[in-house]
Amino acid sequence: MNSPFAAETLLFERSRPRPEALRIIYGFPNTYSVGMTSLGYQLVWAQLASRTDVAVSRLFTDVQEPLPQDPELVGFSFSWELDYGNLLALLEQLGIPIWQRDRQETHPLVFGGGSVLTANPEPFADFFDVILLGDAEPLLEPFLNTMAQVRTAPRSQQLEALAQLPGLYVPSLYAVSYASATGSIQAIEPLKSTVPTTVVKQVHRGRSLAVSTVVTPFTAWEKIYMVEVVRSCPELCRFCLASYLTLPFRTPSLETLIPAIEQGLAVTDRLGLLGASITQHPEFPALMEHLRQPQFDHVRVSLASVRTNTVTESLAQLLSQRGSHSLTIAIETGSERLRQVINKKLETDEILAAASCAQAGGLKGLKFYGMVGLPTETDADVEATVDLFRQLKKTAPRLRLTLGCSTFVPKAHTPFQWWGVQPVAEKRLKYLKKELAKLRVEFRPESYNDSLIQALISRGDRRLAPLLERVRHYGTSLGSYHRAFKELQGQLPDFEAYVTAHWPAETILPWQHLQSGLPSQTLQNHLKRAMAIA
Repeated sequence: MNSPFAAETLLFERSRPRPEALRIIYGFPNTYSVGMTSLGYQLVWAQLASRTDVAVSRLFTDVQEPLPQDPELVGFSFSWELDYGNLLALLEQLGIPIWQRDRQETHPLVFGGGSVLTANPEPFADFFDVILLGDAEPLLEPFLNTMAQVRTAPRSQQLEALAQLPGLYVPSLYAVSYASATGSIQAIEPLKSTVPTTVVKQVHRGRSLAVSTVVTPFTAWEKIYMVEVVRSCPELCRFCLASYLTLPFRTPSLETLIPAIEQGLAVTDRLGLLGASITQHPEFPALMEHLRQPQFDHVRVSLASVRTNTVTESLAQLLSQRGSHSLTIAIETGSERLRQVINKKLETDEILAAASCAQAGGLKGLKFYGMVGLPTETDADVEATVDLFRQLKKTAPRLRLTLGCSTFVPKAHTPFQWWGVQPVAEKRLKYLKKELAKLRVEFRPESYNDSLIQALISRGDRRLAPLLERVRHYGTSLGSYHRAFKELQGQLPDFEAYVTAHWPAETILPWQHLQSGLPSQTLQNHLKRAMAIA
């Protein structure tokens, strides 16, 4: 394709680096279109590119800017687990050993950040020199400043200096011991007294959140300007990584949001409002009223998933007038009991009311997120989901209804991290497909096998790294993972120990030394409350 860089409209001033600037390659292990659709990647790239003490080049799987011959840092934003194969391929393309232990003084330090690495970096720890845990805003400045100070020091001294910074995790400075090659973790300890025992995720507490720094026709949503309206979620659904991992819940004021929105609308007429629960912004109704003004009649507005009980006819009407045809809401399950177990504070009547408001407001469709295999789920709970859609068809007969459904995957730093995948979920996906087809509800299931792979990586420890390196040469199917487990038998726990096993509360977790959310005891208390309901 033609170079997408030429089509970009920048919303920040790109600096002219000084001759002595740090030489950085900042990559995304996927295509340009996917990478530049990531607001996190845009944010970090703009912070790097606006500094005169940094010379940064972007790298994707399909295109790249002119790269320095001798970079000092090579970084990646890592937001989807299965992109790791692309990441390793890009390192090889740059002539950098994929294993941290094989890199010499002449090689750049390889760093990474993003939701995957903040949640559980351990399966990938041996591929990185430095991992940034948490929000980019408070991490980048001290990271770059310290790197500039130690850039001429030996590699080992660079890593030790970086390990002193809050939120910077240097995996090679921590030793993991096991009961046996296939046994549980016994301890995770720093190798030196100067290295912190626990690395704590860093949290951005500024007045503003992320906004697009570039508008381009080559992103997944053409020429969209993205604005982060909230960060984290106050609901704390017990399975939800996006909620627990990104605490606390933060909202910029309208005095900050409105100028940020108008900056983007000066160059495009497509606006995306992002966040895990944007309608829970305390001033969300006022924001919608602002966008209802005549000067925004030409603007197409789209929202991320909204909380069900905040859907009003007025909101649906505005979105319909601004080019949106549907809304997306997460219900997880049609079962009242199971919603209580997972802490989904939502009544069936509220779901039906949301559908009624969406139809009355002129929207054409309603998209739901659901899940099977949730802890304590029974066949009756899944039947309740089908019954809910029967009621929805009666309540809003003109709406096109869609259910996107995934299998529960245990995520680090959530109360359900100790709970394994339930194999019965595969059968329940098939049941929903059959029953919802009778109701003419569009059913979009996520692959059950892909969910098993996600669970493996989500709960994995460092022993997975050789397996992951093998699998990338075999293909990405579940069979490829089983093949690699068979070849490495006796060198790591079996597949089921990572994926379907329920772990005892006293288990030393692979991420035990990384504080990226609530303390473990608090999470166990949340789990106990869930089981008490069940």
